[in-house]
Amino acid sequence: MVEENKKKTVKQHPPRRSWLRRFGSVVKWMFILGILGILFAGGALAGYITSIVKDDPVRTEELIQQQVSLNAVTGFAYFRDGQPIGQLRTEEDRRLIEFNDIPQLVIDAVLAIEDNNFYDHKGVDFSSTLRAVKQKLLNESVQTGGSTLTQQLARRVFLNLDRTEDRKVKEILLSLRLERFLSKQEIITAYLNKVPFGNGSNGYNVFGIKAASKGIFGVEDLEKLNVAQAAYLAGLPQLPSKYSAFNGVGEFNETAFNRAIDRQQLVLRRMLEENKITSSQYDEARLFDIKGSLAPHSKKAYATFPYLMLETERKAAEILLSINEDKKEAKDTTSPAEDTVLLEEARQKLMTGGYRVYTTIDKKVYSAMHSVSENSDNFTKDSKARGKEQTAGMMIENKTGAILGMIEGRDFNIEQMNYATQMVRQPGSTMKPIAAYLPALDAGLIQPAGILDDAPIILKDGSKGFHIPKNANNRYQGLVTARYALNKSLNIPALKLFNEKVGIKDSWAFSKKLGITTIQDEDYSAKTGVIGGLRYGVSVEELTNAYSSIANNGAFTDAYMIEKIVDSEGKVVYQHKVNPEQVYSKQTAYLMTDMLRTVITNGTASTVRKNYKHFKDVPIVGKTGSTQNYGDVWFMGYSPDVTLGMWVGYKEQINTLQGDAQKRQAQTLWTKVMNAVINKRPELFVTKEFSKPDGIVKKTVSAYSGKLPTSLTDRFTTDIFNAKYVPTESDDGISKAKYITYKGVNYIPLEGTPEDFLKEKIVVKREKPIQDLVKELLAAFPAMKEHKDLSYYMPADAKTDFPTEVDPRVDDGTAPAAPGEVSVSYNSGKAVISFTPSSSSDVVGYRLYRSMKGGPFKKQLVLSAGEGNSFSSGTPSSVNATFYVAAVDVADHESASGSVAGGATPTPEATPTPTELPGTEPTPEGETIPGATEDPGMIIVPPVNGTETPLDSGSGSNAAGGNATGNGQ
Repeated sequence: MVEENKKKTVKQHPPRRSWLRRFGSVVKWMFILGILGILFAGGALAGYITSIVKDDPVRTEELIQQQVSLNAVTGFAYFRDGQPIGQLRTEEDRRLIEFNDIPQLVIDAVLAIEDNNFYDHKGVDFSSTLRAVKQKLLNESVQTGGSTLTQQLARRVFLNLDRTEDRKVKEILLSLRLERFLSKQEIITAYLNKVPFGNGSNGYNVFGIKAASKGIFGVEDLEKLNVAQAAYLAGLPQLPSKYSAFNGVGEFNETAFNRAIDRQQLVLRRMLEENKITSSQYDEARLFDIKGSLAPHSKKAYATFPYLMLETERKAAEILLSINEDKKEAKDTTSPAEDTVLLEEARQKLMTGGYRVYTTIDKKVYSAMHSVSENSDNFTKDSKARGKEQTAGMMIENKTGAILGMIEGRDFNIEQMNYATQMVRQPGSTMKPIAAYLPALDAGLIQPAGILDDAPIILKDGSKGFHIPKNANNRYQGLVTARYALNKSLNIPALKLFNEKVGIKDSWAFSKKLGITTIQDEDYSAKTGVIGGLRYGVSVEELTNAYSSIANNGAFTDAYMIEKIVDSEGKVVYQHKVNPEQVYSKQTAYLMTDMLRTVITNGTASTVRKNYKHFKDVPIVGKTGSTQNYGDVWFMGYSPDVTLGMWVGYKEQINTLQGDAQKRQAQTLWTKVMNAVINKRPELFVTKEFSKPDGIVKKTVSAYSGKLPTSLTDRFTTDIFNAKYVPTESDDGISKAKYITYKGVNYIPLEGTPEDFLKEKIVVKREKPIQDLVKELLAAFPAMKEHKDLSYYMPADAKTDFPTEVDPRVDDGTAPAAPGEVSVSYNSGKAVISFTPSSSSDVVGYRLYRSMKGGPFKKQLVLSAGEGNSFSSGTPSSVNATFYVAAVDVADHESASGSVAGGATPTPEATPTPTELPGTEPTPEGETIPGATEDPGMIIVPPVNGTETPLDSGSGSNAAGGNATGNGQ
């Protein structure tokens, strides 16, 4: 029993496990823990990746295709003949290329250095990535990038270029997605169109393999690249700024070039290792002179043609904006600020859209014009006070309106504004043909032989009360022909056409039809606008364009500089269409041209007349112009084929041109430019004369009224007419009258006025008699702050005016006071008797009495009051003669004897009756006066014995004169 209990108390132990079972258990738990670790790490990694890309959009296939194919492409501008001006403003040069145009050599070079497993991976090459990590950790001398071409493309298209870990994760994921939607060809093509290659020889940053080939080696066709050059280019994208052989202005960088050569050698080795080239090709490429094959240094287009490139950019952007607006169904009204934004958007589109802009600019014309403007010898020395003398010019093809060339300024570094297109200045007398003569001619209000009165016009002036404009020569010439008035650039006739005959409203409406867009509301109340008194002024471009319509037979064609615009795909998105508008008749245009012809041959354009060298081959006409104190000077001239406008002045109009040379500078430069262009481009000047249209006739008319001569007419002018407006009325501008002159004005004599002071001859009947003018002047003087004496405002032919008022002097009932201080002097041996005037107010004149050798005194001469204080008797000094002078009043009372010079008290004789003046014979219809020249506008005065000439020779001759400049000239 005891033994049984002992047996029961003995502990039962389980059997021992084998070591194999123990190992299996450990492995099991390690597997479980590994799975858990992997799941944890995977979850953490997934969470980490999710945190990185949670804000990144999931890009669709359509979006990826769109973004990858989107490229900023460089645009270019071209001259008229297709020669390049340069690339449009950007610091980048981008040129697209298709996959089929990329040589296999280039692809092999790029893949050898950047992604040799490109065709095997799906966007990420893990072996290359690990290799790059190892090279970086061990700081190996040769390091290769771990990113595939797909990763680099994804980074450049969708991500920023900051080196962050987050970016790397996004890059890998994007690369995998790109490989799903893009072919390998699409990826490598996009890569080679987008990556940077450093600077080209002109300083631009080149993007894409095509731009790199052109910018670095000057090679347009990639097929012409050799192995060495392809390897050189393939090595640049890794660090383009470090490897760029050129700096930002296109200058050679030796240090960077040497680094690029080291990189090229690596590319060649990799190509050899990848069996992309043979050993002989490798050796040949290593020895190739890369430096010698680099493109020569060239300036950027904005350095070579800065003004022209900016103008091309401006005008092309405006066209793109207008195209976009035209496509809209309804254009909303936009504010100026919004317009500016829209224009800037259009400009950016132009800069990056790969547009090719073809201009009308003729390279030889442009070069010839700038050869003048860039020669400092042609200009006045720079002034510290006034700055640099500036100029602007534009040449337009008459028939098409194409701008062939321009001078935009003298120094882009000093002033970037284009003086030819952006500046507006007062036009001076160059506005006269546009706003006065052309509309007047076209309406039949005036013809070249028509008569205009160069007598004062009194204009209201808010600040001064009244304003009396004057001519540059400080005198008023009276009745003149329209041709003469334009030849001499007289202000008053133009002002009368502008204000009275045509009217300001119609003048400006006419000017607007000729492309003048700068007319402001306040200009309609500016009565001196036709001589340059505008709110802002005009641009050189618009004024030149207006003149070109005259050469184009009255048809206005809006000037343009952009011929066509082609987009990056070769589609013509804009093509200019010439659309002439007949604003005035061909006859009007021809009459205006012929009047402008004599401005050069007989008028103010004496400098052009003197210096122009091609009169025999290329006929020209034109008009001078200047503004107050010569703040601006102009010359607008044209041939049958082209119109050239020139302006000279300073940036600030307050700085005026000084000295005769500067005042004629516009004429001087116009002539230099025209001579230079004709020499360089003679083929532009094919038309040898201005064509005369039907309906132009020649006619001889009265020089007093411009109408048909009568038996009284003794002054004539022969000129051309529009047959539609040949005068049919007879001369009513003259009459025969007996009158007396007082203070330079003719009056109807009082009853009893002494006959010897009366004149009876042909007098002029003008639209506004001188007597009325005197009244207006005397009424205006009190309201003027300053004015000259009344005599200053009397026109040269005032004494020939038909009397309409009675002599204002009244007889005081007594004999006048005797003149004093009578004295005799001798001039060239002839006696001159001087005296002081009588103090009496009713004196009509003075009689000179002479005694010969002690004999009785006899009346020798009479002198009307106001016509001087001396007699030229013609008596020789060898003759013993004595003189005295008597004053005579309106009632024929004569002053007492006295003031005897060299003799006794006189005994006067009765005044003889003046002889009757003979008449003249009329000119037969349609014939000219014998001995007359054929020059249109010449005033013909036939010799008539004993007849006084009512008008002086200045009233309408074509005698050549100086350059009439000054206010409005």
